Formats: sequence, C-alpha cells, structure tokens
Amino acid sequence: MIRLGAELKSIVVLGAHCDDIAIGAGGTLLEICGQRPGLQVDALVLSGGGTDRETEERAALAAFCPGAELNVTVLKLPDGRLPSHWEEAKNALEDLRRRTDPDVVFAPRTIDAHQDHRGLAQLVPTVFRGHLTLGYEIVKWDGDLGRLPAYAPMSDDVMQRKIELLHQHYGSQQHRPWYDREAFLGLARIRGIECQERYAEAFEANKLVIDLRG
Repeated sequence: MIRLGAELKSIVVLGAHCDDIAIGAGGTLLEICGQRPGLQVDALVLSGGGTDRETEERAALAAFCPGAELNVTVLKLPDGRLPSHWEEAKNALEDLRRRTDPDVVFAPRTIDAHQDHRGLAQLVPTVFRGHLTLGYEIVKWDGDLGRLPAYAPMSDDVMQRKIELLHQHYGSQQHRPWYDREAFLGLARIRGIECQERYAEAFEANKLVIDLRG
C-alpha cells in the first residue's frame, strides 16, 4: 500500500467536462482535503466556460475540496471536439504547469472511450513529466470499464457525501440514465470488493517510480 502522507501539499485535478472530476475522483478529494486543511488544489476543466455548467462546477469543487486553497479554471472548448482543439488544450495545461508543481495529478484515463477524456489523458504526460498521475474512471454507455491497478478506499460516510454532492450540484446532468445513486454506489462497491474495502475509487497508473533506497 502506498500512503500519501503529510508530504502531500499540492494536487492538480483535470477534467474535459464539468462534473468529470467530481464523478471520477470526488470521494478521493473529500478524503484528502478533509485530512489536509490548506492543501493546494488547482483544477482545470476544458469545456463549459461561461455557461451554467461552469457555475455548477465551481460550487461543486468548492464542496468537494473543503478547506483547500482552490483555484478553478474553466475553458470554453466545445464539448466533443477536443481532437480539433489540441493546441488550445495543450497550451492550457502548459500554462497551469508553469503555475504549479503538484505532488499528484488526477486526470481521465488514457483508455477512456470518450474522445475528450482520452485526449486530455494523452496530453497530461507531455506536460506533467515525472509527476504521479492517477487516471479516474467515469461510468458511461460505452462500456469501457476494465481492471485498474490503483484504489483509493472510501468510508461509508464519504461515499454517501459524494453522492449527495453530485446530486446537489449537477442538476443539469440528472436526466442522464447513468447519473444516479445506484450507478455511483454500485461501481464504488465493486472497486471496494477488489481492494478488500467497502467502497473505493479506482485509477489508472501508467508509470510509478519506486524508491527503495534507505
């Protein structure tokens, strides 16, 4: 088990769309921010800027990152068109990188079926080189869930709080057939079983450096 202890001072969270971060890593954010007041959290979302979705996102991330020093940037890239806006997305990541040197980066998975999620994930290691990057998963109709190597266990209280906040802050998404309590709870329960916990969020980890020196 890898423990991210007191040395965790700064994290970056990345999403292609408003709500991606909260769905994929909301429980993890609640856990780590709740235990580390003053944690620096820099969030970048590529689409939704200037719309009601940005308003939802800012309020949600503030709730999911209690006590954190939170900076949120929401861009206006068109939904579903990231491949044709590659340069804009890359420039936004590079601008963020110049402002922060995080201990951990949370981003979508490189094997995500959605082209925006996948494209963002592919850009991350070209900018955040040498950083621990954990790729979160989002349940969807594409059926792209698989076996993931990294797990962040959650308590019952944190899992219930995650679901509560998802429904409280993202009213624009609640018409979607996969956006409900059963979907979020069911996936977390499965991931919990896989790591011998009650609930968990699972992550892709493409590269880990293990320091075995004394």
